[in-house]
Amino acid sequence: MDQLLPCVASLRLVDHHCHGVLGTDLDRDGFESNLTEAESRSPLGTSLFDSSLGLAVRRWCAPLLDLPPLAPAEEYVARRRSLGAAEVNRTLVSAAEISTFLVDRGTWPEGFAGPGTFTGSREHLVLRLERLAEDVVPEGATGFPARVREALDSSSAVAAKSIAAYRVGLELDPARPSDAEVVAAADQWLTSGSTRCADEVISRFLVWEALDRGLPVQFHVGFGDADLSLHKCDPLLLTDLLRATAPLGVPIMLLHNYPFHRNAGYLAQVFPHVFVDVGLATHAVAHQARRVLTEALEIVPFGKFLFSTDAFALAEVYYLGAVFFRRALSDFLAAGLREHALAQADAERIAHLIGWENAQRAYRLE
Repeated sequence: MDQLLPCVASLRLVDHHCHGVLGTDLDRDGFESNLTEAESRSPLGTSLFDSSLGLAVRRWCAPLLDLPPLAPAEEYVARRRSLGAAEVNRTLVSAAEISTFLVDRGTWPEGFAGPGTFTGSREHLVLRLERLAEDVVPEGATGFPARVREALDSSSAVAAKSIAAYRVGLELDPARPSDAEVVAAADQWLTSGSTRCADEVISRFLVWEALDRGLPVQFHVGFGDADLSLHKCDPLLLTDLLRATAPLGVPIMLLHNYPFHRNAGYLAQVFPHVFVDVGLATHAVAHQARRVLTEALEIVPFGKFLFSTDAFALAEVYYLGAVFFRRALSDFLAAGLREHALAQADAERIAHLIGWENAQRAYRLE
């Protein structure tokens, strides 16, 4: 890390939302397909290396694999294959200097491993709510609510995650659904023949049940793959639900939020149980992360902002998420110090809050 404030450079981050690391070697097409939220790179002759994230891989990851900064893409992929996935994963995930990972295993293809496998860092489970529903609904609609509750009661997860943004959008009715409504929705789902949980009643039932058990609930918000409709993913659509759940006092975590990160910041300020991050936007915008982080922090109480990578498959994304987060946070705090907007002790406290203390407090991590 170069030119970072010491209080940021020394952070052992808590990544409060990530996924697994792919343990198999990749050719160029396979590698590039994991540099995008699209299903694959475009067949029209473009390359994902010609993007902010692609440039960041060449600039920051190449030296860790004993290549010069900005080595050509073909050389980078060839070097990656020659070292082997295990060595690349160990090198890059370790370089991120993340002490704790909260891992969403809702999508876990063959060959995936937890990031802690390569670093010895702690891992905690995040329970994907829609996957839970999909696992228990085949046994029938009548007992569906009870089976969901039993699964939640027996889970070792430190948090739950809703992907309502992908399935039904975020404009959820704030009312807690009755068991009769949930059974009717489950019956309709089973009758449809679909294996995919995409019912608004079930989505909010899952959220309420997780919150009832004191599990912080993460919501995917904003930027994601083509399976979502972005206009239905503005966090402001959750306002009524946030108002209804506030009395429970259980944290709700708004993930990613880009390009709605200012809206998310407003919600974190006005609702006591709402926390936010910029997640995958950090590595997606890469060298522009300072601007996004600064916008996100405009009105957010510093005790309500967290770090996450949302890394999936590529070890590079763990490393780059941490690199650009540290650089952006350091620049933000350094600007405040230059402008005498904060003291050195303030900078150190804010860095610790955002880097790990907020996550430790919100998720009650030991």
